[in-house]
Amino acid sequence: MPSPTARPTPVQPPALLAASDWDAIGEALAGSDDTQARPPRLIRLALLLSALIASAALWWPVGAEAARIKEVASVQGVRSNPLVGYGLVVGLDGTGDQTTQAPFTGQSLAAMLQQFGVILPQGVTMQPRNIAAVMVTAQLPPFAQPGQQLDIAVASVGNAKSLRGGMLIATPLRGADGQVYAMAQGNLIVGGAGAAAGGSKVQINHLSAGRIPAGALVERAVPTALQTGDTIQLDLNSADFNTARNVARAINKAKGEGMAQALDGRVVRVKVPADADQRIAFLADLEDIPLELGVPAARIVVNARTGSVVMNQAVSLAACAVAHGSLSVTISSTPQVSQPGALSGGQTTVTEKTDIAIKQEPGSLIQLPASAKLSDVVKALNALGATPQDLLAILQAMKSAGAINAELEVI
Repeated sequence: MPSPTARPTPVQPPALLAASDWDAIGEALAGSDDTQARPPRLIRLALLLSALIASAALWWPVGAEAARIKEVASVQGVRSNPLVGYGLVVGLDGTGDQTTQAPFTGQSLAAMLQQFGVILPQGVTMQPRNIAAVMVTAQLPPFAQPGQQLDIAVASVGNAKSLRGGMLIATPLRGADGQVYAMAQGNLIVGGAGAAAGGSKVQINHLSAGRIPAGALVERAVPTALQTGDTIQLDLNSADFNTARNVARAINKAKGEGMAQALDGRVVRVKVPADADQRIAFLADLEDIPLELGVPAARIVVNARTGSVVMNQAVSLAACAVAHGSLSVTISSTPQVSQPGALSGGQTTVTEKTDIAIKQEPGSLIQLPASAKLSDVVKALNALGATPQDLLAILQAMKSAGAINAELEVI
């Protein structure tokens, strides 16, 4: 006869309470004829149950938190659009552009005055100090409608010392197609301050850029293809075949088989209802579907300018030996004065005495054990005692030697 299938052993809580305590709980639940003994038994029961509930977090299994589809993918076409414009900031306290070095500011002012019927005489050159030419940028969010407000950023393009206290004149903001999608105007907020006098200068933060909250009004909406067709396309934030498969599986499990199909490592095609109301409700439910993320590819990102090194949890280290020594070059220059003798008719000359010294620190050979966990890899690299700049060269050499299992990306 075939042997019966073994059943998994249920998880038992640890023996947090003694046998007598469990007997006391049973007696308290069963009740007692002694009315005087009931209150102490009930108090003891409450204390015992409180201890049991408080200690449940130590042995009760905790489920892993899953990501949602909205956090790993976005609907194709539902995106923001950059807007840019060129304008003038007026009302500055003598900290504007110097028109002799930034002639385009004067040309822009003359063109603006001409629109209001002010024509300057021939040969007159303006040199105002309270005006600055600026570039205005904004992000037009998806589904933005005419009349909605946008936050804008303003930055000087000339040699203005500060934009603090200035006001942006009405500036059209254009998209990539050259059409005007918003109009910007308002008073600038500059997060800084500065003062200068007698050749001394004090400045806090940046003064040639600022923001205007709700400083632009949308004039034109961008059409989207969300309500056309019987399918939509989900674009993953990063290309990964495992994640694309998991997204399609999660959608088919929640909405029915055949609703989603992974086309490649970044694109998932999903069937949607034809009715507009049902489609929006379907997308709202779709974004909240949980899914398990796959382990990403091992990658180390190195910033050569700042010396930053970032690695993910999939990085592993093979057994290797590393020796690294530092090389320093010191150049010192000392001025020497040659003073001629009295009544010799010579001239005093100053010469430079240069000393160059090269010093190389010894580096001992350190053996690094094989590690599969990120914490072990960090401990092994810290054992080298190298600076972040030295670590860049060490990681590149370890990658070439095949001692580290990760893709090395330099930004």
